[in-house]
Formats: sequence, C-alpha cells, structure tokens
Amino acid sequence: MDSGDTAFMLISTALVMLMTPGLALFYGGLVRTKNVLATMMQSFICLGVVSILWVVFGYSLAFGPDKGGFIGGFDWAFLRSVGTDPGPYAATIPHLVFSAFQLMFAIITPALITGAFAERMKFSAFFLFTILWTTFVYFPVCHWVWGGGWIGKLGALDFAGGTVIHINSGTAALASALVVGKRRGYRKEPFQPHNLPLTVLGAGLLWFGWFGFNAGSALTAGAVAGVAFFNTQVATGAAAVAWITAEWIKVGKPTTLGAASGAVAGLVAVTPAAGFVGPLAALSIGILAGLFCYGAVLAKEKLGYDDALDVVGIHGIGGLWGALATGLFASTVYNSAGADGLFYGNPKQLLVQAVGALAAIVYSFVVSWILLKVTGALTGLRATAEDEVQGLDLTQHSETSYVL
Repeated sequence: MDSGDTAFMLISTALVMLMTPGLALFYGGLVRTKNVLATMMQSFICLGVVSILWVVFGYSLAFGPDKGGFIGGFDWAFLRSVGTDPGPYAATIPHLVFSAFQLMFAIITPALITGAFAERMKFSAFFLFTILWTTFVYFPVCHWVWGGGWIGKLGALDFAGGTVIHINSGTAALASALVVGKRRGYRKEPFQPHNLPLTVLGAGLLWFGWFGFNAGSALTAGAVAGVAFFNTQVATGAAAVAWITAEWIKVGKPTTLGAASGAVAGLVAVTPAAGFVGPLAALSIGILAGLFCYGAVLAKEKLGYDDALDVVGIHGIGGLWGALATGLFASTVYNSAGADGLFYGNPKQLLVQAVGALAAIVYSFVVSWILLKVTGALTGLRATAEDEVQGLDLTQHSETSYVL
C-alpha cells in the first residue's frame, strides 16, 4: 500500500467525477432554452443511478472474476470482498479506491449518449434505458477490455477508455438517433445553442477533469501518469486548433463552439493512447482528431440522422481514431507494460486494435437498438408533440431554467 498513490487516485477520482457536471453544462448550453434543465438532468442523475447499480452488481460484472471472457460473475456483488486491502488490479491502493475510480467512468459513459437524443426523449424512457444500457452494454464491454475479458486477453490497448467509453457511447448514440427519430422541425427551423459561454465552461471542466481521467488510469503517481498527463494537454490543444483551422477554411470564420468541440475531440482521441505514446504522437493524434471529427460532423448533415449534439462525430469517430492510432503510435519507450505499434515494427497491434473496436461497435449498436425498442414498448421513447413544442423542462420536470 502506498499513501502517495492512494492520495493521487482519490484526487483523480474526484476530477473524473467533476466531468459529469461539466458534461451537463457542455450539453446544456447547446440546446434551446426550453430544454436546458431536462438535458442537464440526464447527465447529472447518472451520478446517482449508476452509483447504485455499481454497488449492487455493476462492479462485480465489470471487474469480478472472469466468466468465459464475456462477463464477470457475482462474486463481488454488493462489493463483497472489496475493501481496504489492495485488489487484483492495483497493488498499491485500496481495492475500494480502484472501484471508486472506475465508477466515475461508468457514470459518464451513459451520460455521453444523451446528447444524441437531446430535446425529445421522455425522462422515464431515459431513466429505464440508462439502467438497461449500463447493465447490458457498458458492464460487459468494460469487462472485455479491462476486467480480464477476451479483448484484453487478445492484447488490445485501451489506456483510459477509447473503446470502453467513447466508441461504446458513440455507437449507442447512433442507434439512439436512428430509433428515437429526428427533432420536430429538424431542418425546417433553427436549432441554435442558447448559451455558448455555458458550453465553453463545460468544455473547460471536461478538460480539467480529463487529467484525472487519463493520468489517473496509470493507477500510480509515477512516470506513466506524467506521460499521460502531458499527452492529454498536447493532443487537446492541437485538436482545438485543427478544428477551427478547418472551420476557418470551410466557412470563413473560426467559432468558439468549434474550439470547444475540437478540444473535446482531442480529449477523446488521446484517451486510449495517453499512456502508450510520446508527445509527438499525441500531437499528431490531436491534429487528425480535430480534422476527422469536424469532417464527421459535416457528414452528419448529408447522411440525415439527427444526432443533436454530435456524440457520434466526436465520441464515436474520435474514439475509433484514438483506438487505431494507439495501434500505430504505441511505443514501449513510454510504457514498458504496453506493446509497440505499427510505426515501431509491430503491425499486429493495429489489427488487434481494429478487432477490439469493431467488436465493441457491433455489440453496442445491436444491443442498444434492442434496448431502445424494449424501452419504447414499456414506456414510450418520445415526449408528445405538444410537450416537445412546449419544452421538456416544463413538461418533464415542471421547471424553467431562466426567469426573466
């Protein structure tokens, strides 16, 4: 047991927790005034819902003793045998601290999906879908990669959640946008962000919290944490600049929303690679993330699906690029526990990364689609036309965000 590592992990856990309220602010600023609180509520309440699931059975399913490479058992249900001694995943911190750190990842992942169906899903449907999706999609995929499951055994690298969190949530977001359908008035009336300063504040909190997200995934306060911390900053800044540069060329002016979106794209893309690559690789990952994700957001308009807050373009595409980039740039120079990538003489790593990403995409899309249909049959997915016109703040929560 190491008190320094434990203190570092407690701070990292708190930083990752802050990301979920940060996401609520980021998303809340992007919607119309009548839907601000409903949108923020969908992120914020995940802090409660997922915490309960995690204690009862979630941690056990995600990280418990492996059952066939697919899921953990119920050995650690109700956190049985998860206490103050070190566990199997981190030798220098209490098992319970590791569980708390991973809980924060589990909380933010379903919250990310909500941007795809913002301004139109009933709260009752969201509540049920979040429980089902976290149980049947997040916990299994997390186990595959980090809990001793088949993707981890295959040799796939995912330092802090490119596959588990971003590909997983981005794919579910695509299924959600397709099943729930377009917002009423889509492409017929303007859907302008009501408060971009709120969004920039949210992006800043996400950026700040992400240092705990990535550096904390080293699980010790050592050299690897330092590499991950530095790479997080470099990739994020590079992606923000790349996005607004592309935007500047495309439409003639750089936007604040573009800078914030680009920053989040960089954060997403560097996540799987943060502790496996060097700073120059992180710079390249960030630049290309800004360009790829901006292109994906533009492509959404041509493809015609209504992903309201660009979860697919930023988290899905950014996470996929990050997973593949790890297979290109990974170097044992920066992390002796990892493997070299294609550019360091190991083309197999890129193939393994692609297999892991593809498996997560297929599983998440199919199961998310089924769970959305089940939710729709039980509660109905969408608010009524009248409720959507009036706004979900008032009709779902009997509140208004601003009193003028």
